[in-house]
Amino acid sequence: MERKKLGFAIVGSGAIAVFHARAIAAVDGTELRAVYGRTRASAERFASEHACAAEESLHVLLQRPDIDIVCVTVPSGMHGEVAIQALEAGKHVLCEKPLEITTQRIDAMTAAAARSKRILAGVFQSRLTEGAQQLKRALRDDRFGRVSLCSGYVKWWREPGYYSSSSWKGTAQLDGGGALMNQAIHAIDLLQWLVGIPVGVSARIGTRVHEIEVEDTAVAWLEFPGGALGTIEAATSCYPGSALRIEIAGEKGTAILENGCITRWQFAGPAGDDDVPLVAATGGVGGGASDPRGIGFDGHRVLIEDLVAAVVKGGTPSIPAQEARGAVAIVEAIYRSHRLQLPVSPSSPD
Repeated sequence: MERKKLGFAIVGSGAIAVFHARAIAAVDGTELRAVYGRTRASAERFASEHACAAEESLHVLLQRPDIDIVCVTVPSGMHGEVAIQALEAGKHVLCEKPLEITTQRIDAMTAAAARSKRILAGVFQSRLTEGAQQLKRALRDDRFGRVSLCSGYVKWWREPGYYSSSSWKGTAQLDGGGALMNQAIHAIDLLQWLVGIPVGVSARIGTRVHEIEVEDTAVAWLEFPGGALGTIEAATSCYPGSALRIEIAGEKGTAILENGCITRWQFAGPAGDDDVPLVAATGGVGGGASDPRGIGFDGHRVLIEDLVAAVVKGGTPSIPAQEARGAVAIVEAIYRSHRLQLPVSPSSPD
């Protein structure tokens, strides 16, 4: 017997919600059935474009018995509020990055998921590219030997209108931060997924170009478990924008990942998985370097498929809430280090 389709709803009808809608439409056995937006007009426009209902309130949407999974795409500082209500209503949740803007709020979301016995999954689709998976396998197989340096670079550009046309972007209350919390969070997640949460962080941040409350430029020095060192450079102040880049280097090899593709793969000794297709450096084309809409929805599609499998089979999603927490813990430590003008640990208090 063919199983019934899983019903999806999207809370938040902004730009990123479109990627979720397209991803849901591309996955067999799913159907987008409802949307709720911060304004009635935006929700109705979104509903018309994606053939679903525009609900008058979040409460009404969450009471619908035909909704199994809720995608949370509201501003970052509202993620927890919406996700907890959805979980308590018995819905599974796929929440956009960052999961929330503080680890304390993420812990409250995780507790709600545990109480409701529902899945709470995060959106870090950069992990899912073949290049990122290849890098993960190389680290697992000790291809680098003793790892020396692990760094992430997100030197992006955002036009002033990106911030001035929004009521929440670039605000501490709803964006939770700037280039680090919003844009570089994917690179930060990749680093902690690949080599672990740093044990030491020292950082400086600044607002160099844009008239916003939060940082558009940041640099952090990191010490990872095992002694490897690294840096994070994050910005929305660097015209015209460069590819998101991850570099891993050690005594036996070096690999570079740009916008999910391997651009360098060089090791002292060969191995059976060294037939890695290299691509030319993109120079910032795609990947959101200069245009936040310059990403595809394929990563979201894979995450939707992954969550559907976990719901149907009773398993665990690829990026559960506990894992999505790590990137926010690192960003919090960077902000704390700048504020105190001291090195800190992601687990240390103020």
